[in-house]
Amino acid sequence: MDFLDQVYFDNTVKSYLIVGGTILVMLILKRYFSRYIAALLYRIFNKVWKNVARQNFIDLVVEPLEWLLLIVIAVFAIDKLNFPSALQYKVYGHNIDDILTRLGIGIIVVAFVRFLLRVIDFIALVLHQNATLTADKADDQLVTFFRDFLKVIVGIIGLLILIKACFNQPIGNLLTSLSLVGAAVALAAKESLENLIASFIIFFDKPFTAGDTLTANNITGTVEKIGLRSTRIRTADKTLVTIPNKLMVDSVVDNLSMRTHRRGEIKLELATTTSSAALQKVIAAIKEKLESDTEHVTSYTVHLVALNKNGNIVKAEYFTNPITMEDFVAIREGYYFFIKNWLGENKVELSSNNIFGTTAQPDDAE
Repeated sequence: MDFLDQVYFDNTVKSYLIVGGTILVMLILKRYFSRYIAALLYRIFNKVWKNVARQNFIDLVVEPLEWLLLIVIAVFAIDKLNFPSALQYKVYGHNIDDILTRLGIGIIVVAFVRFLLRVIDFIALVLHQNATLTADKADDQLVTFFRDFLKVIVGIIGLLILIKACFNQPIGNLLTSLSLVGAAVALAAKESLENLIASFIIFFDKPFTAGDTLTANNITGTVEKIGLRSTRIRTADKTLVTIPNKLMVDSVVDNLSMRTHRRGEIKLELATTTSSAALQKVIAAIKEKLESDTEHVTSYTVHLVALNKNGNIVKAEYFTNPITMEDFVAIREGYYFFIKNWLGENKVELSSNNIFGTTAQPDDAE
């Protein structure tokens, strides 16, 4: 027993063994304690969200909770020891004892912030699961947006607490200083702030959501992600285009996914020798074809729109349901073959200047 009472560096051997044993026991049992605390937290979350997956919560929370418990116990246990007088030195006017104490508090703050970030990830996961049950795709992107936004806020608060704990700086004075610095930064980062504000406008006004196909700034593609600063669009060439949110708000955005119909146009320029009777037959044949396609065509018009020295121009305009571009091209191709075969069978000639097909339509780009 005399050995346990011997003093080394201002602490008895017994004190070292108690502290080391406490840390060792916590190191061994940290998983069990963390799972127990996680189970208690799960019951709280489960009262709010009935469909919370217990395993998802455990997987996200247990690991950072383990380290938080271990660090807290280790720091408080070591704090019970007397700091050796032989190591009482000053570094830039601060005692090593004070530096180590603040360092321990800082480590606890970092571990706690990391735990909170995992809790935010879990809440976002639950909200995302609920959002997938609704038809509105904006909910999915809104969850991601606010998850990232809350993480930034928690990170900033954690940094302020860390500065207060480690450097003993009053947060009030610090915030005052930061407000002055923030004003200067705001002027320097004016464009970034405009993009951040624009992201809120996009989420609440909802001109488009993730998954929509649109044309903006002469870029056509599918929106993959709406971030805090920019919107990412996957083009038909499979490239990923990043457009600042401010430009997305300020420019004209043609949301192709919101269309109620898809428009097609067929323009025929027949030879000048084509008789009026033949022209009427062409118009009637095209009308009959479009009329019979009730599965796809919702409305149509077919008219002789111009007579000139180059030929007689017949124009057909039709609207289909908002089908995919691939289906639309297949339907249009069928009309081309029908018209070509009909003209051949009835010996109706095209003008030498004829461009057989559809004129370029903005809503055909996808």
